[in-house]
Amino acid sequence: MRFKPKPLKSDVKFECKFCLDCCRGRFIYLTLSDIGNIMAHGHDPQDFVLMTAKGGKIRFVLAYREWDLGCVFHDPETGKCKIHDYNPLICKIYPFMVSHKPLGIEGEEPFEYKGEKFWLYYDESCPGIGEGDEIITREEVAELGLKFQKGFEKTDLDGLNRLLSGEYDGT
Repeated sequence: MRFKPKPLKSDVKFECKFCLDCCRGRFIYLTLSDIGNIMAHGHDPQDFVLMTAKGGKIRFVLAYREWDLGCVFHDPETGKCKIHDYNPLICKIYPFMVSHKPLGIEGEEPFEYKGEKFWLYYDESCPGIGEGDEIITREEVAELGLKFQKGFEKTDLDGLNRLLSGEYDGT
């Protein structure tokens, strides 16, 4: 299912319902830190990293199963992530999204954080929004977005080669 953005105007309750939609049918972009962290837990990057090209740059995404387009670390029987304790930043951000410009969605407004303006959204198709006891703050979402952006900008083929050769730890 595609991300259906709705403006995140306040802190919100969230509890994952293991509906599986976030783990299927979408690219899960990886930073070098993500790749290094997953490798550090004994996984071979040949089993989980795919390359794609976007905007003239090579990007890395989590591999997926061909039969259902599900992430290779997603257990279809339990709905659980096999690497949840060290999953990629983009997985930690979902069902939220951080943008540096408005998307043209009714009701959106900028959120200032650390001297920058962001537009924050959540996926209105996610059944876990508004559920559970955990409150996700807009500051937490913005911080994860900043961390992902910084890592994503540094992620390139040379960095992956350094990571694979042991010259770089991904941080």
